[in-house]
Amino acid sequence: MNRILNGRCLCGDVTYSVQEEFDAFYLCHCDQCQKVTGSAFASNILTSKDNIQWLSGEENIANYQDPSRDFTKAFCASCGAGVPHINRTGSHLVIPAGSLIDSPNISPSANLFKSESPDWFVSGIPLKSFTGFPK
Repeated sequence: MNRILNGRCLCGDVTYSVQEEFDAFYLCHCDQCQKVTGSAFASNILTSKDNIQWLSGEENIANYQDPSRDFTKAFCASCGAGVPHINRTGSHLVIPAGSLIDSPNISPSANLFKSESPDWFVSGIPLKSFTGFPK
């Protein structure tokens, strides 16, 4: 039997659970994912489109669909944090990995659109690391 994983938005208005039955885990470096996350890439887990139980806040989910590309973003209308959504083609549920409370039993399998990765991301990889804010 698969584990049940829980997830939520940043403010906790939107909560959900999914069964740990995942098809893929990708890190997408495309320009759109950079803009929608405000970071170097999006971390998305793909699963069956029926593999979700909304526990609270489903009515608080807003969506943005890019008119020029096959791209959708779902987010909590209160805090703006990414939440699961059905992709535009309707083939998968896309789970922003960072929205999961529980650690998934899957690791990223590929970097998508790596050629669009920003230079500052690559130069930041070997830098000094801290467990919190630097003193």
